[in-house]
Amino acid sequence: MSTDNTVYSTVALAGRASDTRVGEAMLALAAHLLERGRHVLAADSVGIDFGLLPVSRVPESELAKAADLLVAVGGDGTMLHTARMAAAEGVPVLGINRGRLGFLADVGPDRMLESVDDALEGRCLPETRMLLEAQVQFSGQQISALALNDIVVAKRETGRMLDLRTWVDGTYVNTHGGDGFIVSTSTGSTAYALSCGGPIVHPSLAAIVLVPICPHTLSDRPIVVGAESIVEIELADRFEARAQVVCDGMVLSELEPGERLRVCRAVISATLLHPPDHDYYRILRSKLHWGRGGRAAQPPAG
Repeated sequence: MSTDNTVYSTVALAGRASDTRVGEAMLALAAHLLERGRHVLAADSVGIDFGLLPVSRVPESELAKAADLLVAVGGDGTMLHTARMAAAEGVPVLGINRGRLGFLADVGPDRMLESVDDALEGRCLPETRMLLEAQVQFSGQQISALALNDIVVAKRETGRMLDLRTWVDGTYVNTHGGDGFIVSTSTGSTAYALSCGGPIVHPSLAAIVLVPICPHTLSDRPIVVGAESIVEIELADRFEARAQVVCDGMVLSELEPGERLRVCRAVISATLLHPPDHDYYRILRSKLHWGRGGRAAQPPAG
C-alpha cells in the first residue's frame, strides 16, 4: 500500500469521547490535522463539541467510506472496532493509545502529533493483519461477523461446563470439556488466548490459534493451524448447556446444541500504521512487564 501523503487528504477520527482523555486527544488531533490542510471527519454519534473547528460529521457507518485514513483514539477495543470498519473499505488505521494496555493502539499520547505527521508524510510502516469470519445458523438464518482478535464460544451460565466438538478442515479434532473455546488470529494471540495459556504468535505469521478455555482435561492444549484452515465448533447436547458466539468482545448470537459455528479467514484484511521506529518485541517487553531491573534493558550489540 502506498503511504504517499496525497492519499491522506481526508482523515477520520474515531473514539469514545465520553472518556475525557479521548475527547481531549481528539480535539488536539482535529486542530493539528486542520493546520496541516487536511479535511477532518468524525462520527455524528461522537459526543464531543469541536467548537469553531470545521470538523465534518457523518454517520459512523460512512466514516471509513469517506476517509483516506482513520485515527483511532482509545484502547484496544476502540482499535478493534475501527480496524474492522476500515478493513471493509481498504483504509489504513493509526492507533493512539488512551486506554490501559495498547497492544494495537501503540502510539502514546506524548508522540501523538509526531506520529500523525509521520503518517501524513509517508513515514509510517503499514502492516497487514488478517481477519477471521464467523458464520453460524441462528433462528433459521445464517449470520456472520468479522474479528481481528478472536472468535469465542463462551458459556452463558457460570458453573455449567460445556462440551464442544471441534473439526479442522473437516477432520474431527476433539471434544473439549470446559468453559469455552477461542479461535484467534496471530493479532489476538496476545489477548484472551494468552490469558488461557495460548502461545504468542508474531503478527506477521498467517495462522489460526485454537485455545480451550479452562479445559477439564489438563492435556487439552492450544493448537496452531494454518491461516487457510476452516474451523468448526459444535455444542454437544448437555443438560442446560447454553453458549454464545462472541466476536472481538461483541456477542454475535447464541449457539444451540447440534449447530456448528464455522470460522475461516476473511477475504479482507486490516492495515495498521506504525511509527517508523516500531518494535514489536519492545511492545511485548513493555506490556507484559518482562524483565526486572537491569534485565529489562536492551543488551549491547554483539
